[in-house]
Amino acid sequence: MKEKLGNLPDERKLTESRSLEVGNGWQKRYWFIFSGQAFSIIGSALTQFVLMWWIADTTGSVSALAFAGTVALLPQALLSPVGGVFADRYSRRLIMILADLISAVCIAVLMLLFLTDYIELWHIYLIMGIRGAMQAFQSPAVEASTAMLVPESFIQRAAGLNQILMGASLVASAPLGALAVSIMPFGWALSIDLFTALLGIAPLFFFTIPQFRKEINNRHLIKNIISELREGVTMVWKHQGLKRLFILLGGIVLVIMPTFTFVPLLVKEYFKGGIYEVGLMEALAGAGMVAGGVLVTIMAPKRKMIWILAGLGLSCFAISFTALVPANLFWLATFFWMISSIAFIFANAPLTALLQTIIPNQIQGRVLSLLNMIMGLAAPVGLLIANPLGEWIGLRWLFILVGFLGGLVALSGFASRRLKNIEKEGIG
Repeated sequence: MKEKLGNLPDERKLTESRSLEVGNGWQKRYWFIFSGQAFSIIGSALTQFVLMWWIADTTGSVSALAFAGTVALLPQALLSPVGGVFADRYSRRLIMILADLISAVCIAVLMLLFLTDYIELWHIYLIMGIRGAMQAFQSPAVEASTAMLVPESFIQRAAGLNQILMGASLVASAPLGALAVSIMPFGWALSIDLFTALLGIAPLFFFTIPQFRKEINNRHLIKNIISELREGVTMVWKHQGLKRLFILLGGIVLVIMPTFTFVPLLVKEYFKGGIYEVGLMEALAGAGMVAGGVLVTIMAPKRKMIWILAGLGLSCFAISFTALVPANLFWLATFFWMISSIAFIFANAPLTALLQTIIPNQIQGRVLSLLNMIMGLAAPVGLLIANPLGEWIGLRWLFILVGFLGGLVALSGFASRRLKNIEKEGIG
């Protein structure tokens, strides 16, 4: 494997260099950047909640929600490999700034369309697609940067904090979105995202992000990008444990992704609820993610693959139980939805720490973007399959079916010795 990656520096030298780059004052830099990103993520989550509710309430269509999910995810999936190469090749800090700025401009345009009453469904689809494309560049830049902002001993806890942030974004964005829509026009509700985007960008102008970068040759840019992308693909393909992990995660996303897109319709059609009930369900899911993130941060689990597989399995099964409860027991459905979120964090935080630990940082952008591409392509495929299936068997039974299928896919990972030993074998 090391011969295939001849351009990569010696692992021991990288570790020593990384320690010097992190430095003793890493806490201040990390917390300022982390806090800024926290505000930005909450604003983006609020916008996503508001737009998905508007589509569900305006159209009442499974197809419209499925298409919205597809146009948001597909550009991200297709562009993720390029985004990963850029994250390893160019300034990750600058990529994060530009991605946030472009997304903010998109929201400003959407605000104007809502406020002037010129809004149409295709406008929302287009904006969601552009923002998804920006995520293809921002996500690998953010993920690869985290490992360079903290010492190696803090990576596991940083992963747990990121999961707390994901949960907090749901806790804050869902009720705030519901409140904003109820007291102001849709256009002004979206303005919150503009303010939080600026808060996310601001720390990046004052703090640098350490980064390993080899000498850039722009004379043959396309050829070099393809060559560098091939390095990431080669690493995953040659490493049996990593390859099986990526395939397993793609399979789970393909099966389970439609449930997250169709939650507003499930609440509206089966539980006879409105935007407040959707907001409550999402907020409790966020609370579950925060609780799970706190527990994972404190425990810092050592046997990560056990947590990953068991957590994903439990999370999927809990989705089925959410829809299995009678329509008049909405409170019980929210409980199972929250359990699903807690279990998901028990899996996702160790997964993030695992990948950031075993993959050399100078190639992390490409490898992580490859995973984003696999899951990003699996998600719209899952939506395309679930759309007619949901129309045929109904949303409730769709949730029940895909939850059990996703759980079985996750638990199948225990049958793979390579997968279970991925930490021990490492990347060398």
